[in-house]
Amino acid sequence: MATPSIAANAYASLSRLTDPSSGGLKGGAGAGEGTEGPSFGALLKDAVGSLTKASRTADIQSQAMVTGKANIVDVVTAVAETEVAIDALVSVRDKVITAYEEIMKMPI
Repeated sequence: MATPSIAANAYASLSRLTDPSSGGLKGGAGAGEGTEGPSFGALLKDAVGSLTKASRTADIQSQAMVTGKANIVDVVTAVAETEVAIDALVSVRDKVITAYEEIMKMPI
């Protein structure tokens, strides 16, 4: 189960990505405007990378728990962070698919 602090950290990370003053996505998407921020592909690559890192941390914590070297709170926190990351990535995937379907419905 995701705790409020894990959810708050996820929302803070998302707000840093989309805040123009923090070096995340910049500028508008108007015609003729250059984009100064990272590309959508780079953002997705970073999101998948952070998901991979979180899942590795959860695996390491789980293995350490089995050997008696980790605290149960650390294991639960690592697994919850992985769950939040997966939920966020699935949500983005769903939005991308919805946007693609809407674009495909547009008349030419």
